[in-house]
Amino acid sequence: MMTRRRFSGLALAAGMTAALAANGSAVAADKIVLGDMNSYTGFASFTIPYKQGWELALEEINASGGILGKQVTVVSRDDGAKPADAVTVANELVSREGATLLFGTLLSHVGLAVSDFAKQKKVIFIAAEPLSDSIAWQKGNRYTFRLRPGTYVQAALLAEEAAKLPAKRWATIAPNYEYGQSAVAAFKELLKAKKPDVEFVAEQWPALGKIDAGAAVQALAAANPDAIFNVTFGGDLLKFVREGKVRGLWEKRTVASMLGGEPDWIDPLKDEAPEGWLVTGYPWYAIETPEHVKFREAFQKKFNDYPRLGSVVGYAALYSVKAAMEKAGTTETEKVVDAFADLKLGTPLGPITYRAIDNQSTMGAYVGTLTVKDGMPRMVDWRFGKGEDYLPPDEVVKKLRAKE
Repeated sequence: MMTRRRFSGLALAAGMTAALAANGSAVAADKIVLGDMNSYTGFASFTIPYKQGWELALEEINASGGILGKQVTVVSRDDGAKPADAVTVANELVSREGATLLFGTLLSHVGLAVSDFAKQKKVIFIAAEPLSDSIAWQKGNRYTFRLRPGTYVQAALLAEEAAKLPAKRWATIAPNYEYGQSAVAAFKELLKAKKPDVEFVAEQWPALGKIDAGAAVQALAAANPDAIFNVTFGGDLLKFVREGKVRGLWEKRTVASMLGGEPDWIDPLKDEAPEGWLVTGYPWYAIETPEHVKFREAFQKKFNDYPRLGSVVGYAALYSVKAAMEKAGTTETEKVVDAFADLKLGTPLGPITYRAIDNQSTMGAYVGTLTVKDGMPRMVDWRFGKGEDYLPPDEVVKKLRAKE
C-alpha cells in the first residue's frame, strides 16, 4: 500500500518534471533564463566590454519589471573560441541550465556552429557579433538572428570611400577563416563594381592568432600595391601595424581596414595607431545623439570606463530579446521567432529592424579616417551608414537563402 508521504513525494516529483518539460527549468515559472556564450578568454578586449553591455541592459530591464513581468537571469559561459566546444556549451545551456534562448559568440565559424545547433534543436540564437554573412544568408535558418552589420555592409562602406582614391593596385590581408574570406570577397566585388579598373595584386592569409607579421609585411611590400585592404584584428592587428611601421609599409600607401576604428581592437596601440587609414569603427567620444549619450553615461557610471563597440552589441542583444518576447507576449520559441519578423527597437546607435527576409538587423556602422589625438586612436571625418542602405537587394537575398 502506498503511504501518504510516498504519494506526496511522487506527486511533487511529477509536478517538477512537468514544469521542467514545459518551461526548461524549475525556476522558469517566475524567471526567464537566457544563455550567453562568447570567447571571453581568447578575445577579452572585445568580449568583456560586450558582457558589460548586456550586464547593464540586464540591470535596467530587471529594474523596470523584467520581461513579461518576470525577472531575467543570464547564465554565461566561455565558448572556447572553438566550434565543437561552443556546441557543447550551447547544449548544456539549454538542457542543463534551462535557457529558453541563446545569444552571443564572436568568431564567425563558432557562430555558424551554434547557428546549426539552433536549427537542429529549434532554439532561438541571436548571433550578436559574428560578421560572416553566410550566417544570415547561405547558411541562414529560421531560428538564427544576426545583430551586427556583416562583412558585406562594412565592406560596402569601405569600398565606397576607397573608390574615391586614385589607388588602382590593391593587396589584401585577412585571417584565413570564414570571416576573413567573406570580407575580402565582398570588398573585391564591391570595389570593382564601383571602380572596374582596380586590380588585386597580392593576398596574405595568416592563420587567426598566429600571424608572422614580418613575413606578411615583406610579401605585401614586394607586390608594391597602391593600397591595402586589411581585415586582421586583435593581437594580429597590433603586430601587423607595428611591423608595417618598422618596415615603412604605410608610407605613401592608403589602408582600408575593416574594424580598424573599433576601440576594442585599436586602442591598445595608443599613440602607435596608424594615421590616415580608412576604417569602420565606433567613435564613442563624438556621437551625441540622445540615445547614445544616455547609454554612454549609464555605462561610464556603472563601470567607470568608456564603452567599446562590443558594449553596444551586448546591450542591444539583450534589448532585442526583450522586444521580441514582449511583442510575442510569451517566451514560447515559435511565437518569439514569429515576433522577430520585422521587429523594431531602439539601440544606442539608433533604431534597427530585424528583417523578415533574412533575420538580419539593419544596425549600421561608422566609417571614417583614423588619427591620434591626446595619445589615443580617434576616428575623424566619420559618417554613419544605415544598414538598410547598404544591404543587397531583396531578390539577391532571396536567392542566397533559397536553400534554407
